[in-house]
Amino acid sequence: LQPSPEADRRTLIRRVTLDLTGLPPKLDEVEAFVADQSADAWERVVDRLLASPAYGEHMAVAWLDAARYADTSGYQNDGPRSMWRWRDWVIEAFNRNLSFDQFTVEQIAGDLLESPTLEQRIATGFNRNHRGNAEGGIIPEEYQVEYVADRVDTTFAVWQGLTMGCARCHDHKYDPLSQREYYQVFAWFNNLPESGRAIKEGNSPPFIKAPLPAQQQQLRELEQQVAQAELRIRALRSELSREVEKWSATAEASRESDWTPTAGLQQVYPLAGSLLSDAGHSLTLSPEGVEPIWVLRGGERALLLDGGAIPESATVGGFGYFDRFSLAAWIRPDGSGGTVLSRMVPVEQGEGYSVHLQDGRVQVNLVKRWLDDAIRLESESVLPAGRWVHLAVVYDGTRLASGVRLYLNGAEVPLTVRLDRLNQTFAVKSEPFRIGGGHSRFRGAISDVRVYGRDLSSEEVELLAVPESVSEIVKLEAGSRTEVQRRKLEGAYLERHAKGELREAFARLPVLRGQLRELDDQIPTVMVMQELPTPRETRVLLRGQYDRPGELVRPGVPAAFAGNFVSRHGNRLDLARWLVSGENPLTARVAVNRFWQRYFEYGLVRTSEDFGSQGEVPSHPELLDWLALEFQRSGWDIKALQRLIVTSAVYRQSSRQSPELQALDPDNRLLARGSRRRLSAEAVRDQALAVSGLLARVTGGPSVKPYQPEGLWKEIATDMEYEQSRGADLYRRSLYTYWKRTVAPPLMVTFDATAREACTVSRGRTNTPLQALALMNDVTFVEAARVLAQRELSTGARSVSERIERMFRMVTSRVPTARELQILNARYERNASLYRQRPEAASALNRTGMTAVDETVDAAELAALTTVASVLLNLDEVITKE
Repeated sequence: LQPSPEADRRTLIRRVTLDLTGLPPKLDEVEAFVADQSADAWERVVDRLLASPAYGEHMAVAWLDAARYADTSGYQNDGPRSMWRWRDWVIEAFNRNLSFDQFTVEQIAGDLLESPTLEQRIATGFNRNHRGNAEGGIIPEEYQVEYVADRVDTTFAVWQGLTMGCARCHDHKYDPLSQREYYQVFAWFNNLPESGRAIKEGNSPPFIKAPLPAQQQQLRELEQQVAQAELRIRALRSELSREVEKWSATAEASRESDWTPTAGLQQVYPLAGSLLSDAGHSLTLSPEGVEPIWVLRGGERALLLDGGAIPESATVGGFGYFDRFSLAAWIRPDGSGGTVLSRMVPVEQGEGYSVHLQDGRVQVNLVKRWLDDAIRLESESVLPAGRWVHLAVVYDGTRLASGVRLYLNGAEVPLTVRLDRLNQTFAVKSEPFRIGGGHSRFRGAISDVRVYGRDLSSEEVELLAVPESVSEIVKLEAGSRTEVQRRKLEGAYLERHAKGELREAFARLPVLRGQLRELDDQIPTVMVMQELPTPRETRVLLRGQYDRPGELVRPGVPAAFAGNFVSRHGNRLDLARWLVSGENPLTARVAVNRFWQRYFEYGLVRTSEDFGSQGEVPSHPELLDWLALEFQRSGWDIKALQRLIVTSAVYRQSSRQSPELQALDPDNRLLARGSRRRLSAEAVRDQALAVSGLLARVTGGPSVKPYQPEGLWKEIATDMEYEQSRGADLYRRSLYTYWKRTVAPPLMVTFDATAREACTVSRGRTNTPLQALALMNDVTFVEAARVLAQRELSTGARSVSERIERMFRMVTSRVPTARELQILNARYERNASLYRQRPEAASALNRTGMTAVDETVDAAELAALTTVASVLLNLDEVITKE
């Protein structure tokens, strides 16, 4: 065999642009390269493409497959999660050419580096991308083992090209991997503080806040403004004290109504002789027809609950597990049990939330399903019967027990965590907010019930617990007032009477803090790796079963590949550094084989997922070794490796197949010609958007939801609604498409994208009628064809033939032959005549998709030219990399 001649320049620039960016070249880029006869013209094209933001996006697609990235958790529930900050980290890492060894270390153990940055912690999301089961009937311990096993299998498939999972139940049948070694590797990943039951809607712990760069800048600016506002307040503190002292001595102050923090207040029920709230909203007694009983609390009335009728409201306190909220009340328990406040199904352990007394201790319950989907905390101290106490519960919306705080008489009290397994929202719309009732009745007196739609600060709760009113405090001698009484007076004065700089300065601080909270609520989270304080014990699992522990093992690596491996830290950082050390014989070979696979369809080792004895031997072993050594010598430079490949003579060969090549090397394993293969699913769609001008070239951000057949998600019995994106989000690159594992994007799957339920390092390839039908009929391609035609009709006076020729060159990167132009012109004329006779059909075609129709162009001409554009987008050479 002899090498094939070099491909023509138009084919070459289209090939390398698709290979490095996943997008076709623009018409002016093609013509510029064709005209550029300088010796380094090709190298300059390659360097330009490697510097393009589209390069990192295209490179990321294969890594997302390998990392089993998705926007949902999989299994039957398949609820949403938020991992797009990790996806964007991958894109950015490729674009800034992060060395492959550092790329590896940060994803395996970025959290264990010295003083890890936010981005390094985000990188560890690689091993949190696995599926998570949120179903109610599972055994959490079983699935915790499954998650760790997934990390083992994925890590060794991606970096070592080994089928490690074959050693989970017994020694590997073919490769030098024992079951004991499997669990030594298992031990590296078995130290995560996680539950086997995943969160149904949202990220499962551990996760972190991952602000975007713009949000980080906003945080810094707001924090600086808060600090400046606090300094200004400290400078005005003496003036405020003087003003409050003068005001408190006035007759007006002695008649002042009471004051407490009001920001975020939904309702306050004084229960001081009336069931009305301060805003005029009335509670109802259930059962009806019972008169409330009133007793005294100091000089005020309070509601007595005797286990009979209870007040309730259907419009207050409808909180779920993402909501920040606070509940507060003065209570005087006459016994040691009963539900104080609740919005729950009124049965024992019912769904919803409640503040409950049990044997005199305060219990806070957030329950979806008892016992496996709930939070319960309990106070260590016991409330004495017959004494008034102020009780407040604050929840910060984190879905964790650590996000609940309990205050008694304004002081935060220690809580014992009885259960911390909340996976789904505890909101119940069918039940009212109840005072003194839930699954049991509170007996005692209650007053001043407050419901806030935010999490109060400790200082604010302390103010609520001041028993004296403002009018009572002003009657006290200034020197005898407590610190919190003084702050209550200041709050009343500032909100109602202060003027000028004093009022503005003190009013500004809560506004800034509110803005900080709002910004914090907008910050995305990402699941990450994290070590337990005390390492979890790992044992060999007999037959791989979670409930059959055997021999105790320590973290380690397979002896056949270990070299002089020494564990220095006893954590994942040792594993990560071993993977990219000179002691590891596989990582560099596996990596360069995968990069080679990107350009030649197959790797030098065709079974890129299996470098073991059951895999295929390398077609060019010396080349594989040389590339691996070059990769390491370059400092694991990813862009340099790819530049080396695409500037080689073997890459630039023509892909034309001759009878001799077909007979001697039908699969092109000997590389005597260029590789010819259909574009990836993402590139097929992205190309259509790009040539039509629809593509929104925005890098990063939350996943988007482009066109999809209506009702598709419902067919899988999901309770998630597919809300189609609007505007530019409809036309983002395909790697940003929302990926639901049980209903992966149908257009992508049609062109062989995976569901990403497991690690995939090489996609399969099919040729089916569905692919042709999608290209011809899917709204994405019909709209792209129409917009391409519309652009040509809107660019001024040109003949139909000139327009068709220009569209042909834009889509294929070459000049059409006379015969091709003749066929396309004939199609246009035939269809233009048809649409003039059927204007309703032209209108229907032209209005496909969400892009506005240019009403200034002739409808029949637009529809006819759209059919021509559709033919072009369906050409075999267009969806194929030649």
